[in-house]
Amino acid sequence: MEYKIVFSDVDGTLLNSSHLILPSTLTAIEELKRKNIEFVIVSARSPSGIYPILEFSNLTCPIICYSGALILDKNRTPLYSTGFCKSKGKKIIDYIENNHLDCTWNIYSMDTWIVKDRMDKRVQLEESIVHAEAINGSIDMLDDDAPVGKILCMCNPDHILNIEQQLRSAFPELSIAKSSATLLEIMAGSVNKSTAVKKLCNILNISLENTIAFGDNYNDVEMLNTVATPFLMGNAPIELKSAFKNITSDNDNDGIAKALTSLNLI
Repeated sequence: MEYKIVFSDVDGTLLNSSHLILPSTLTAIEELKRKNIEFVIVSARSPSGIYPILEFSNLTCPIICYSGALILDKNRTPLYSTGFCKSKGKKIIDYIENNHLDCTWNIYSMDTWIVKDRMDKRVQLEESIVHAEAINGSIDMLDDDAPVGKILCMCNPDHILNIEQQLRSAFPELSIAKSSATLLEIMAGSVNKSTAVKKLCNILNISLENTIAFGDNYNDVEMLNTVATPFLMGNAPIELKSAFKNITSDNDNDGIAKALTSLNLI
């Protein structure tokens, strides 16, 4: 198999438990580049939540943000952008508020991050992880034609499955994915990591037969099922492990490097 591109989720995959890229992973990425194999970050994060990772690690690569709603090339030039409209976003926020869902909402449009309460400890934790700052406000702050990349719900983990079910029932036309024990990602119906992988491969003229991907959670499943060689991280939920043959070590124990070594790529 001739591989030409490697896609990697960020949290729980590319980053370890301390939210850093392991030295073994950085070495692996450099070896891929020497072999002219593209490395692409695929995340539910905003661009501003990914840039610090690149800068801290001195990396340059294409990035897929908002689980596929925005694709930027290695020079941070947009290649593709989609989302839902401001009025749809307002309906989602109103539903969350009117039904008193046990979560706090976050609105993302391009590189704007709007929250109801920046003093919420869940928001503060997210700021510390992604090294970006939210602003207090409402969706009315956006221009009328601004695309909403995603709405993120930071949920009570005991209620997240019920919140997910309610939102799916209320908005069946949208793409809703659980990305951690506390986070729900709400995107336009056509958006997921799989469609973004296909879109970028088409732009780069790379066949899906030449693709690898790494992921660790439910919002990675479509991407993993799309590529030729998927790897599930060892720290993934137990429910997912029965669905994938290739399970590598966890994100604290060289999972990406070990998988690429097994393919004789590094």
